[in-house]
Amino acid sequence: MNKTITLRDIAKALGLSVSTVSRALTDSYQIGDETKQKVLAYANEHHYLPNRIARSLKEGKSRSIGVVVCSIDNNFVAQMLDGIDHYCTEHNYQLIIMQSKESFEQEKACVNLLYSGGVDGLLISPTYQTTDFEYLIKLQKAGLPIVLFDRLSSQIDTHKVAADNFKGAYDATMHLINNGHRAIAHINSHTQLSMATERFEGYQTALKDAGLEYREELVKFCDTTTVSALNENLGKALGQLMGSKDRPTAIFTATDQLSTKCLALLNKTGYQIPNDVALIGFSNTDLADALNPSLSTVHQPAFEIGSLATAQLLSLIKNSSESFETVLLPVQIEVRASSAQIK
Repeated sequence: MNKTITLRDIAKALGLSVSTVSRALTDSYQIGDETKQKVLAYANEHHYLPNRIARSLKEGKSRSIGVVVCSIDNNFVAQMLDGIDHYCTEHNYQLIIMQSKESFEQEKACVNLLYSGGVDGLLISPTYQTTDFEYLIKLQKAGLPIVLFDRLSSQIDTHKVAADNFKGAYDATMHLINNGHRAIAHINSHTQLSMATERFEGYQTALKDAGLEYREELVKFCDTTTVSALNENLGKALGQLMGSKDRPTAIFTATDQLSTKCLALLNKTGYQIPNDVALIGFSNTDLADALNPSLSTVHQPAFEIGSLATAQLLSLIKNSSESFETVLLPVQIEVRASSAQIK
């Protein structure tokens, strides 16, 4: 059986002190290049792996961060996690990912488990159910650096990173207006998080700027916390919208799941898109071009959101007294067949 070598083994083999080997492996300026190369070559040849626990005890840091997201099977979330992982890897940090499954109680359990496990900081995209951030504020006061990403709230003061939801919603609605639509429905998630409220406000502002009346009956807020809730509530919302006498000629959806599911349900019930009703929505699906018809989307810089949020967290870990900032990254309207202008 192969034995894992230690710093002491390398030091003995090369006739060096343990402290010299340790400094060489961490690229210390105190060690010459020739000694560094000799130590690194021996360490690589004998498959040396640093003891993370021992290092964390010495440095007072675990070099790990916790991440809490709604679900990793969401394409947009997966892209953000890719950005987080990429930045962590570049900066020698370990990543621990947990899923809240849109449950506030599970979110709290995930955060408490990560905190008790000794993570250096926390990245969190809160659940749709989350309205009370007091438990996070308490952990923050206890010394845990926390950064919100994607789903933001004004209830906690910290670094925050998300897409420019208002501008994305405004541009998507204005795209439909410019294509001649006047009765535009909006379907959103039922949550108090800024992601939903800003997209709703962007929709309202576009209507106002175009001189169009806001019609409350054309706006539906759906419970999307579970797949069954999403299917039931979205189906009901579409039935009410499309079954009305003055039904909408276009729909703007506010989330990835709502957008793709709305397209599927409209197809299933026999509506021709965009002839019967046009559709555009927030979505980062890689299959937008392959859907029938291809789906017009508001595309968010998911990788960049994850990467920047991680950069802010690592900066906060190093300097807990730095001032906080909220960064909203630009989105991109990608026009496809589902919202094409009808001639």
